[in-house]
Amino acid sequence: MVETWQLLQSGVCASAWNMAWDEALLESAVTRSDPVVRFYGWREAAATFGYSQRFADVSRWTTLRPLIRRPTGGGLVLHDSDWTYSVVIPPSHSWYQLRAAESYQRMHEWIRDAFARMNLVTELSPGCHKDIPGQCFAGAEKFDVLRAGRKIAGAAQRRNKDGLLIQGSVRVEPSQADRRSWEKAMCDAVPASMPVTWQNFEPDQSLLEHVRRLTTGKYERREFNESR
Repeated sequence: MVETWQLLQSGVCASAWNMAWDEALLESAVTRSDPVVRFYGWREAAATFGYSQRFADVSRWTTLRPLIRRPTGGGLVLHDSDWTYSVVIPPSHSWYQLRAAESYQRMHEWIRDAFARMNLVTELSPGCHKDIPGQCFAGAEKFDVLRAGRKIAGAAQRRNKDGLLIQGSVRVEPSQADRRSWEKAMCDAVPASMPVTWQNFEPDQSLLEHVRRLTTGKYERREFNESR
């Protein structure tokens, strides 16, 4: 059965705006029947860190600023040369029912298959080996995407009554692939168990206003980012 999925190409945005968009999409997911995939970039070199991490710790691990707390878990991620995306699944969708490890695996199988379409051989990590705890790309978790033994893609998740949010980061050498081709490959490589028709996501004014409120009232505020 063919599903309809929504595609949002946000382009290059400010750091706080990026995190606000993902949270707003999660909070509104319960009102939609279609998943939303968002591709986006960063206006400045920045870093994000997991919702439960301590700001005092992560601020010592990188000099990149701004340093923004994500709505998802996971570790510190540097956004200086990576490709980023989010996937938002409504509670009515079958993916929402998966356990966290299963949805993490499905996401990275999707990325692996997209790279295969680009003639880049990757594999999923069979287990966890963290070189530096708390830093996303220092070692690998189970089901992370590896190329020649090195982690090139990881993700973090948040699941609540509104839906499931997956935020991911991909790091590939520019000589191996370009972002536009990868985004197209991702749209073409949606898991075979979920054949989809893509539609452009058109946000309404109320959603845009909510993104603005989250940006200025939360993700741009020192009180939130340094709250623990």
